[in-house]
This record gives sequence, C-alpha cells and structure tokens, in this order.
Amino acid sequence: MVAPPDNDVLWARALHVKHNGSPALSGVSLGVRDGEILAVGGPRGSGKTTLLQCLSGQLLPQQGEVWFNSVPVHTMGALARERLRRDRFGWIDPVPVLVPELNSWENAALPLMLRGSGRRAAKTAALEWLERLDIGDCARKRPHALLQAERQRVAIARALVPAPQVLFADEPTAPLHRADRAHVLRTLTTAARSHGITVVLATHDADTAALADRTITLLDGRRVNTVHLPPVTETEGRAACSLSV
Repeated sequence: MVAPPDNDVLWARALHVKHNGSPALSGVSLGVRDGEILAVGGPRGSGKTTLLQCLSGQLLPQQGEVWFNSVPVHTMGALARERLRRDRFGWIDPVPVLVPELNSWENAALPLMLRGSGRRAAKTAALEWLERLDIGDCARKRPHALLQAERQRVAIARALVPAPQVLFADEPTAPLHRADRAHVLRTLTTAARSHGITVVLATHDADTAALADRTITLLDGRRVNTVHLPPVTETEGRAACSLSV
C-alpha cells in the first residue's frame, strides 16, 4: 500500500466494484482535499452512489484502496467503519429516511444524541439548522405530517447538525423543486465552507455541479475526461470522451 498525499482528506486508488457480476466501478482513483467541495457527475447508473459508498466505508471495494486522513478505511472492520461514519461523516440520501416516531427536531438532533450529547444542546443545534433551512415551523411535526421537500430538508439538517468532517451527499436535492433546490444548495455549500466541511456531492445536474470547487465525471463506472475539439467543417462544439483508468 502507498500512503496518500498529506493534503488529501480522502484518497482512493484503483477501485473495482461489481454488483451481481456487472461492473459498477472499474479502476476509479481520486483525491479529495480538506475543505473541498467535490462534485461527482455523470448520468444515472454511472457509479456515483457506489463511489460515495466506498469512500464513506459503507461498501468495501473488491479491489483498491480508500484512505481517510491517512488511515486505510478498506482494512477496517465493520464496527470501526460504523464508528467512523457516526463520528466523522455525514450522509444525505436522495430520498429522506426519517424515524417516524420522532418529530423533526428530534430527527435532526439524532446524530448528536447518539454521540452522547445532552438533549438540550442537541435540540438547540437542531433548531438552528431547521431555521437555516426555512423549516423552523416544522420542528414539532412528525415525518407523516411533512411534505416530501420538508422531509428532505430535515434529512439535510440531520447531516449538518453534528458538523461532520466529510459530508457525502447523494443527489441531495432530488425531491425538491428548482427554486427550493437552489436555496438548499446555497445553504449547504455556505455551511460547508464556513465550517470547513469537506463535501462529496453526487449529481447529474450541471447547475448543482457548478457550485462545487471541482467536478469529476463518471461514465459506466470509469472516470471520464471531456475534450472539446475544434470545429470541423460546419460542425461546432463537438466533444470527445476519453476513459481514464
């Protein structure tokens, strides 16, 4: 094993993953700098979610390495990876998964309470994020009484409340309307920059990717470099794709 660069909070080398025999990732390598917002672009089915799952320790690659702060995640046991996700990482799914018995602020505060924070401090932090996301008036509502967009905002607040070192966001604004999407993304990226949170953001939307510091693109489980070619005869704006392993 070769240790990653010191300035990379996340580093992956030659990741290979197959689902039911079909390649999901084929030799993907990347580094993510501390405090960077990295967008992982590509169409649906290109391997974006699988890559985020490998980087966050949810999924072990069949081949390859994943490092977090120079610690090899790919050699950790299941309990160690679970602690890592609980204590250092945040995760936002494209579809909100909330605890139906808890109200909105309790759902948002759950990561802090699982870490042992007092109920009052956890509630204060949760309410602050719900207000920032414009759903402070939903704090006492349970998930069944919320609109889909409101549930997604609670899930985003839950990911931000514990101030994770790395936030993984898998199509985090998929359930939102375009106007809501822009506001939530600005809140998320502003919060990440002000709190020094590294963000790995999976998206197939160009406007969402534009908010990131840098974008990598996946296609059929491989990283893609897009090269813009000069005009040929009367055709303009042609582009070619090369796959990099």
